[in-house]
Amino acid sequence: MKPTLLAVAHGTRSAAGRRQIRDLVAKVARRRPDLDVRLAYADVQRPHVKEVVAGVRDAVVVPLLLSAGYHVRVDIADAVAGTGIPVTATLGPDDVLVESLAHHLPAADAVVLAAAGSSDPAWRQSIHEMAAGLGAYVAYASGSDPKVADVVADLRRRGARRIAIAAYLLADGLFYRTLHRAGADSVTPPLCLGPAAAALVLRRYESAILTTADRLL
Repeated sequence: MKPTLLAVAHGTRSAAGRRQIRDLVAKVARRRPDLDVRLAYADVQRPHVKEVVAGVRDAVVVPLLLSAGYHVRVDIADAVAGTGIPVTATLGPDDVLVESLAHHLPAADAVVLAAAGSSDPAWRQSIHEMAAGLGAYVAYASGSDPKVADVVADLRRRGARRIAIAAYLLADGLFYRTLHRAGADSVTPPLCLGPAAAALVLRRYESAILTTADRLL
């Protein structure tokens, strides 16, 4: 029997965001009815990843996150410590997510790639690389500068009439909702709503299975 696919989301107080993450995990389960697919959370919601890990023997943790920040390095790492359960790479950055963003972008004079802020230089570099692929300006929905609203306002001053925000956020929540108040003309939907996300979860899972098998040879 294959290991349980344990998808671990951040957790949100947004009812829409909670539903979107549940729907994403349900899509994964429908694609692979042979797998035991479960959902846990690193923060805000229950069951916490540590609680679910305690009840499974053999599993692969797939973080439903776009960067390997605190929740991966601390919460998830603590939950699997001493269990031998592997943790895959996060969903982002990945080219398929950039393609998903590009697919949903309308015609615009300027595009702003909006991500959650981070002080991690490697993460920020990956955001700039994705923005370059989209021909977009970089801005952050939280923490780091420049903020999305400031970049949009600056583009307006420079003559941009139609501005689109490419939302590099997985689900609805506080950060995503701020994008709709940033003064742009359009905002792409959360990434978990597209077909690329479910396929990417399974790709991360299968990659971990192959890596584990190679180590046993």
